[in-house]
Amino acid sequence: MASRSRTLQLGQALHSSLINRLFFSSSTLTFFNPTTTITNPAPRILSNNFFNQRRIRTMATAAAGKKIEWLVVVPDFEGVGEKRLEVRPDHFAGLGKNVDNGVFQMGGAVLSEPPTSDDPKTFKFAGSTVVLLAESREEVIKILKEDIYAQKGVWDVDNAQMWPFKCAFRFPVPGQQFQQKQ
Repeated sequence: MASRSRTLQLGQALHSSLINRLFFSSSTLTFFNPTTTITNPAPRILSNNFFNQRRIRTMATAAAGKKIEWLVVVPDFEGVGEKRLEVRPDHFAGLGKNVDNGVFQMGGAVLSEPPTSDDPKTFKFAGSTVVLLAESREEVIKILKEDIYAQKGVWDVDNAQMWPFKCAFRFPVPGQQFQQKQ
C-alpha cells in the first residue's frame, strides 16, 4: 500500500508540474482556473484531482501497427537509492538502443526533493519518468521490464502509471546539445 501511495504522490507531483507549465499567464493564454469556463482553445480540466478521477480511456491502444506516445511514471522500490546508483551506468548504457531507434522520446529521474547539487549521490530519487512510443500498455510494460533498473529491483514496474500522451510542445533541455540522428 505504501508503494501505491508513493506512486500516487509521484503522479500528483508530475500533474502539478505539467499544469504549471501548460497553463501559464501570457498575452495569448489566460491563467487557467479549473472551475471557470474559458473561451480560448486551451485544454479544459474539470478537477484539480486528476489522478482520482474516473475516466474513459479512448486511446488505451493504438490502431494495429501504429505507435503512440505514452507518458510513464515508474516509482522506485523503497530504500534502493544505493542500488540505483550502482546500476545507473548500466542503465544509461542500455538506453542507447531505445534512444537510437526513437522508442524513448524523453526521460529522467523523479526526485522527492529538489537537488542541492549536480552530484547524483546527493539526489533523493523517487523513480523515473519517460515518454516513449508503443502500440499498447502491454508493450510499455514489456519495454520497462527489459530495463536493468527493473531487472535489478530498482523500479517497481507493477506500480508504474502510464497514460496515452499528446505533446503540445517540446523544448530542449537547458545546457544540453542534441544532435538529430539521420
